Amino acid sequence: MATDAPTPSKEEHRLPSAEEFSEVQQSAEFAELRRSFRSFAFPLTIAFVVWYLLYVLLSNYAGDFMGTKLFGNINVAFVFGIAQFVTTFLIAWWYSRHAAAKLDPKAEAIKSRMEGGA
Repeated sequence: MATDAPTPSKEEHRLPSAEEFSEVQQSAEFAELRRSFRSFAFPLTIAFVVWYLLYVLLSNYAGDFMGTKLFGNINVAFVFGIAQFVTTFLIAWWYSRHAAAKLDPKAEAIKSRMEGGA
């Protein structure tokens, strides 16, 4: 059975103290990591929630519009519903690319330094 999970490391890592955690939390490097995450996640989350609520509100209060047939038995509500799923998967894909490129390297550098690797 093949797996992409990394094998557990055999080397011992020291556990950082509470003071070290506080020190890292106050560092510019950690602030940059947090800012990078928030500048991506918060606007995208707000946009998706607005998009979702628009769909719900249109479904409740604009029945004629949502019932408009586009082709065959496919109406606006169905297309918007499918678009909700597509949007969800696109956001997840986009976030995984963002995390791999911008967040993971910064987090790994902080982690390795705290565990005594750097």
